[in-house]
Parts: sequence; structure tokens; C-alpha cells
Amino acid sequence: MNLNLLVVAGDGIGPEVTAEAVAVLNQVAASGGHTITITEKRIGGIAIDTDGTPLPQDTLDAALASDAVLLGAVGGNKWNALSPDTRPEAGLLKIRAALGGFANLRPAFAIKELAVNSPLRTEVTEGADILFVRELLGGLYFGQPREWDKAKGEAWNTMRYTKDEIVRVARIAFQLAQKRSKKLTSVDKANVLEVSQLWRATVTEVAAEFPDVTLEHQLVDSMAMLLMTSPRNYDVVLTENLFGDILSDESAVITGSLGMLPSATIGGKVNLYEPIHGSAPDIAGKKLANPLGAIMTGALVLRHSAGLEKEAVLIETAVRKVLEAGYRTADLARGNTTDFKVLNTTEMGDKVRETIASLLS
Repeated sequence: MNLNLLVVAGDGIGPEVTAEAVAVLNQVAASGGHTITITEKRIGGIAIDTDGTPLPQDTLDAALASDAVLLGAVGGNKWNALSPDTRPEAGLLKIRAALGGFANLRPAFAIKELAVNSPLRTEVTEGADILFVRELLGGLYFGQPREWDKAKGEAWNTMRYTKDEIVRVARIAFQLAQKRSKKLTSVDKANVLEVSQLWRATVTEVAAEFPDVTLEHQLVDSMAMLLMTSPRNYDVVLTENLFGDILSDESAVITGSLGMLPSATIGGKVNLYEPIHGSAPDIAGKKLANPLGAIMTGALVLRHSAGLEKEAVLIETAVRKVLEAGYRTADLARGNTTDFKVLNTTEMGDKVRETIASLLS
């Protein structure tokens, strides 16, 4: 198998964590007799500085010609004064739209060794394993009209969905639920929003195609509370774009660090993969960033774009064993730090690769 992978490392800590993920991917692929052909391009703030746009045309062309795209992170204080349509995040929205991926898969899981990092009690989080399926191409982030009228001192965005957009993401969520615990929770705000009323009615209709999956509905505000009080009650959680963005980030407290969580965007022409953390410009270049979210994102690349489940599990197992052995990056070394061996970004990547080699032998 040869996978053509476009790497757009982006801004801040993006290049640091992505480099570690790529090194792990190459190691694991080679161990199975596979190859990964890497192409590197620019996106986000670095592209604004170099090319004058957050998504250069050659980056988009390379993305559409690849088998998968691995993204680091975009954005930073340097570009915050730019208008929304020219900021680094605009490049991310444009590449998502062009690739066509509409289902964003965001796992949130408890890791026993990181329980001390979570503000939640261990008995609340232990065993929690949630997969968020976030619709990614509709809702407030893409709805028109949208505008900031500075002269009038007002701004507006439009939350908009079509039935077809909801059907296609709901089917993916139900299919994933079939492979897990056969339980799906759909999140909306149907008591207030007409868009959510359409969402709830459509998801209920799609549920008839999957009689082996139990469907329940939750309002987004109550779901935000339930994720913190009883996360083990949930498995696959289906949400629209804005709600999914917020809830999946909130759920990082289950794991204990935003830096641990990967994501995959599927369903379009080319799958897009990225850790859910941001660019963290305050620690960029200091080797303090946690690369494990990016490395786990690499596992999703192998699972969903290369069909290499065994190799994906190998990466995920190695990460857990590194944590079991007491190795941490700075964001994970909470509590009694004398219990841990604190590593920088590169050292953590080296430790994961060393563990993979040990597992292979």
C-alpha cells in the first residue's frame, strides 16, 4: 500500500507536533511493508505571510490530488486583527469545504493514567469512551448571509441546514454506532430553534433505517451538563456544527488534556485529519507541545484512509503504554510531578517510536 499524504503543518505548535506524527506514521507503515509519500504545503498564518492568502491554490490542488490530508493547527495572535474572511481560520474553513468532508469524528476517552489531570472524579470518568460525530459543512459557520457591519455596530450569522445535509451525517453516525454499543444520542436545541426541529425530525426518520441502534435526543444545554456528570452513559453523539465544536472541546476534560485528542473528517473527496487542539502560539518553538494528539490523529489516517486497522491500533497501544510507564509532556504532568518523567515534544515522539519498536519485536 502506498498512501499519498499531504501535510499542512500550519502555525504555532503545528509544525512541531505534526513532525512527530509523520515520523510515527512512516515507522509503522514501513513495519508492514507499506509506504507513505509525503508532500508538504502551507496553510493558515504562514501562508498569509508567504503567499498573501490563508489557502494558496497550490495547497488546495495538492490536497485534492492526495489520498489524505494531515493538518497541524492554524491561527495565532499575529493575525487576529484581520477580517474573518482573511484570517488563518478562513483557510481551514475553505479547505474543509473544498474537500467535502461533512462528518467530523472526534473521540473523547478516559485514560486511567491521566485521571489526575481531569477535574472530574475518577469514578465519573473511568471507562468513558465517546465518539462525537459533528456535522462540519453547515450551520452558523457556513450559513449565508453573514456580515459584520462596523458602521452600524451590528453583525449577523445564519444557522442553516437542509434535510439532505442532516441525512448524510446521521447515516454515518448510525453506521458507527452499529460497530460500537448500538446507542446514539442526537443533540439539538429543538425547543427554541427551527433548524433544530428539522434536525430532530430528520434524525428520527433516519433512525428507522437502523432498528438495531437505540436513539435518544438531548438538548445541547442539558447535554453540556450530562457530559460532565455521567459521560459513561454516552457512546456515539451526533451534533450539528457549532454544538459539536463546543461539546467535543468540553469533553477534553474527560481525558484530562485537549492535547490528547485526535479528529478525522470523512465523507468527502479526501479525508482531512487534525488534532483538536489549537496552535498554542505562547509555547510554539519551546518544545513544550504535547504531540500525542497529533500522533493519535495519525492512527486515524491509517484506519480511515489506508484501511490499516492493525497499524492504527499499534499506534494507540504504544501511546497508552508510554503513559502507563509514567512519561508525560508538561501539560500532562500534574499532581505530584516527581511521579512522572517529563519529556519535551521531540522526546515524547521518540518514546512513542521506541515503544512501537518494542511492540513489533
